[in-house]
Amino acid sequence: MNAERRRLLNRPILLAIPIIIGLFITRSPLLMTSTTPSPSAPWADAPLALITTPQYATKQMDLFTTGATHMALLHNSIFRGYNSIWQQAPHVKDVDKIDFIGYALTWYKFVKSHHDDEEESLFGRVEEVLDDKTIWEGTHEEHQAFLPGLAQFHTYLTTLRSPKDFSGTELRRIMSTFQESFSAHFHSEIATISALASHPNAPPPGSEKEAEASLVFKTWGKSTVTKAGTLDVVPFFLLNLDGTVEEGLWENWPPIPWPVKWGLVNVGGAYHNRWWKFASCAGGRPRGLYAVEGK
Repeated sequence: MNAERRRLLNRPILLAIPIIIGLFITRSPLLMTSTTPSPSAPWADAPLALITTPQYATKQMDLFTTGATHMALLHNSIFRGYNSIWQQAPHVKDVDKIDFIGYALTWYKFVKSHHDDEEESLFGRVEEVLDDKTIWEGTHEEHQAFLPGLAQFHTYLTTLRSPKDFSGTELRRIMSTFQESFSAHFHSEIATISALASHPNAPPPGSEKEAEASLVFKTWGKSTVTKAGTLDVVPFFLLNLDGTVEEGLWENWPPIPWPVKWGLVNVGGAYHNRWWKFASCAGGRPRGLYAVEGK
């Protein structure tokens, strides 16, 4: 055994490094093929209509318009997730069903965590800012309207005897039971938050209270997706963000350093790499859907 070979065997880390790099390269979403959606093919902008952000629509920059805008961007990622599941469900091949189920369950986890975090954290803190316990009354009712259907979505996917038993037709049937109430709520919540700018107890612009209220939205926004799951929900969220909409206004949203965002997608996302072929975007740009009729 020559000296170089003995040196490698005595330092196994030197052997492990290229293996780890090789695994990362083969599993990373970085290598996911990305093609521009064909105008004639369905994409993730239907059946749920995406939300126009309040900042783009009104050009206002107050605390609540900004908060509503960031919420709309998050909601649109969830909508593209729903739409990508709806459009691809009937066309998933047996070999891909286990991955599609993982992708769909990640969407469920994203929505459920988002709902719970609003109810348990954000809503109460905004009520404190405005000293008003009534501002979310309609929102609470809207939540209750779609939760039973969402629960059925989860139950169906988690009680299949085998991935091959998955039926896109059945999943679509379940999704259709809460599609209207789900869409109405996610649109309505943006309008509700925007309207808080005219609340009699809204903090005066430039005041210390406004800065504190702004921090509420920022802190919640930074934590709500990551706490849901770094290896699944975070990549799902980022791989359903379209930075080209509204004249590219949100190309750099969320405002996290590029190397961090790259790592969240390509390192964190490598764990469930096979799921992300069903995502609607890559690198902040639309990509053609993987499982559609004719492919």
